[in-house]
Amino acid sequence: MPLSSAPADTTHHLFRSAFRTHPAGVAVVTAAGEGGPVGLTASSVASVSADPPALSFSLSGSRSAEQLIQAETVVVHMMDAAQLKLVNIFSRPGTERFTAGMDWVTLPTGEPLLRAAPWALRCRITHRVPVGTSILLAAEVLEIHGAPSTAEPLVYHDRSFHRLTDASRIG
Repeated sequence: MPLSSAPADTTHHLFRSAFRTHPAGVAVVTAAGEGGPVGLTASSVASVSADPPALSFSLSGSRSAEQLIQAETVVVHMMDAAQLKLVNIFSRPGTERFTAGMDWVTLPTGEPLLRAAPWALRCRITHRVPVGTSILLAAEVLEIHGAPSTAEPLVYHDRSFHRLTDASRIG
């Protein structure tokens, strides 16, 4: 397949179009912020190393992102389709988060933990690398909370959330 080349003004559009076709897992990243807990939905979480356990994700653009970038530690909640409501709450700017009706607690170390998440990885940020308009964060996993879930995986694809089912398996 030939590569498409484009003038600089359309590269941004082509890049976004290419990534719209690339599904990504969904996580909610939380931390203790200046005025209380902060969090947002992220689809950029990636495993970096199993020994020692480490991951990466990128953030940009919002007040919540700014506070997460400055945090020393964060909790990365790996979400599944059963948590779509929570994912939507944390993905929409201006939505009230960490309400009394939401099932969350503050860990002894200060970070907010969403108890509905099947997996939550408490991490220490080790690197902050500016890349374009984003900050790439690398983090060492300090603790893992959770257990395997029977709910279907949740992915972000073409600007929408989707669940993976056994019927979608092709190999």
